[in-house]
Amino acid sequence: MSLPRRVLIANRGEISVRIARTCHAAGVEVVAVYTEPDAGSPHALVAGRAIQVESYVDPEALCEAARLSGCDAVHPGYGFLSENPAFVAAVNAAGLTFIGPPASAMEVMGSKTRARAAMREAGVPVVPGTEPGTAAELMPAAVEIGYPVFLKAVAGGGGKGMSIVSDPEELERVYRQASDEAAKSFGDGTIYLEKVVARPRHIEIQIFADTHGNTVALGERECSIQRRHQKIIEESPSPAVSPELRERMSAAAVAAAEAVGYVGAGTVEFLLDTSGDFYFLEMNTRLQVEHPVTEWITGLDLVRLQLEVAGGAALPPEALEPTFVGHAIECRIYAEDPAAGHLPQAGRLMLMREPSGPGVRVDAALTEGQEIGVHFDPMLAKLSCWARDRDAAIARMREALRRYVLLGVQTNLDHLQDILAVPAFADGDITTAFLDEHLADWPLADEVAPLALAATLLADRYGAGRVGSVDTGTADPLAGDPWRTLGRFRLSGGSGEAS
Repeated sequence: MSLPRRVLIANRGEISVRIARTCHAAGVEVVAVYTEPDAGSPHALVAGRAIQVESYVDPEALCEAARLSGCDAVHPGYGFLSENPAFVAAVNAAGLTFIGPPASAMEVMGSKTRARAAMREAGVPVVPGTEPGTAAELMPAAVEIGYPVFLKAVAGGGGKGMSIVSDPEELERVYRQASDEAAKSFGDGTIYLEKVVARPRHIEIQIFADTHGNTVALGERECSIQRRHQKIIEESPSPAVSPELRERMSAAAVAAAEAVGYVGAGTVEFLLDTSGDFYFLEMNTRLQVEHPVTEWITGLDLVRLQLEVAGGAALPPEALEPTFVGHAIECRIYAEDPAAGHLPQAGRLMLMREPSGPGVRVDAALTEGQEIGVHFDPMLAKLSCWARDRDAAIARMREALRRYVLLGVQTNLDHLQDILAVPAFADGDITTAFLDEHLADWPLADEVAPLALAATLLADRYGAGRVGSVDTGTADPLAGDPWRTLGRFRLSGGSGEAS
């Protein structure tokens, strides 16, 4: 086995920092890239060297940066060019190793219609649907399948170019909207139709494959807590997946990967209906945002495995025969306003206190004083927790969220707390409709007021005075952590009142 000597990380933010951490531990040198808005950002500072580029989605510029810095491999992270076969080809043409699957696998799985065809041939169950067509061509199929139906972009992802149609009279209008959105986002407005699976769970299987003929499944992740098809909370194992179902879904995921000659880390996503049937949704041909959940329960470092497989090694015994211990949950922390349609937020990060301790992990690239802009995805960090069972993991996550302080920019920390507090979540009664069914009226009446945020910042910075009826005057601001003592702060009759 030969690990890469020097890796260019073609990404930014928390995933760049996370990849660099494993590279450093493995003795692999790291080169970061950054754009002008990211100058001085943590991900650029933790690398041995950082090179400015015009864009994170310019294959030629990234390959040139790798060449100039003497790299022999490129890690794409996730997002940006991570699932772009043309980037893989450019990296290989430059004589560099791409730490990920071959371009041929990306090409198949990057097209929803080609992927569906490949899965049917491999015996993997797929959602009933059609080939791409015009609105007029899809109308008879919609009647035959039965409303409601999904209109989906062939090249879509992240919920873009995807809409539900509940009535025949809506189809043409919604078709135009989905096609226009897909054309703007992906350069391809081609649309096809799928059956809507009622109240499904979103279950994904982490797979890993090497160049020695080994492909393994590393357990499932429950990803049903979503808004607008974007995941918010993930966990493993899923409370809905029995050992027998896990075995069947894992076998299907392995078959899917083998059907396209997959190599490296990948995720096969399924919809699980109320009867226990599951259907192939898509394959993410990269490392997932939520990979820490799998790392918690398996004890594996998936980035280290990526480096080893890219260097020609076979998967080690602990990956070929994985063991699963405990329960893990991950929450995505966003700079957004959940009360205003989750609009992205910007600002200067004035105060940051990250939770820590046994079974707590924060993946982030943040520093106090950092400007949080709107140039990139609003995800600030990932908070993941592990415990011996699901109840204990939920309790640990709720405490970690309570201890997480990010002031100066609005976040979804309170929204996450309220999700975890819903009794149905504790019961494992989770579907992709969870937020609409349980938190459609968020924010709740006693959500944190801006006054409490300002008071907390002042108390921490100056260590004197009283907030409401809670004394925060202490030599050590953290000892009287206002986020602990104030709890939810609401305005009542024009004055502050701790709830």
